Amino acid sequence: MKAVKIILAAVLLVGCMAAQHMQSVVQASPAFDKMKTLAGEWEGSALEGGKRIPARTIFRLVSDGSALMNRLGPDTPDEMITMFHMDGPELLATHYCSAHNQPRFRAVSTSDPNVVLFQFKDATNVAGPQVGRMDHVKFTMLDADHHIEEWSFLQNGKLDTGRFEFHRKR
Repeated sequence: MKAVKIILAAVLLVGCMAAQHMQSVVQASPAFDKMKTLAGEWEGSALEGGKRIPARTIFRLVSDGSALMNRLGPDTPDEMITMFHMDGPELLATHYCSAHNQPRFRAVSTSDPNVVLFQFKDATNVAGPQVGRMDHVKFTMLDADHHIEEWSFLQNGKLDTGRFEFHRKR
């Protein structure tokens, strides 16, 4: 009986070690590396209806650093989650929107190394072009403690962009 337990433990150990070596290989991405620098808590403002309103956002590395989770407007009824991750050579983002749909974005190259731009790829829960959805989002890193987010919402062919200005919470 003791020998069976030892053999079983050895098999489990070898299986766990093999599973570690079988993890997906994530390709290096300067854009994802730039997005990861946003990890932490941020506060700032957004322009809404012609006036500045307070805004908060939190970025957190999750899943062994393979994904970046963003909570825009944390702990509010309109809180939205965006998950950033690599898929082969592409940096993707899925935005869980308060419009009750989930647009997915793909990062596109820009000439500015401090800008990460995501363009619409596809979405779930979008029945047609009349249904509003996020179309693209641009992150501009001004320095280690300041960034701008510009979220563009498309509905009935009209694009509306909301601008958030954030500084790192100390």
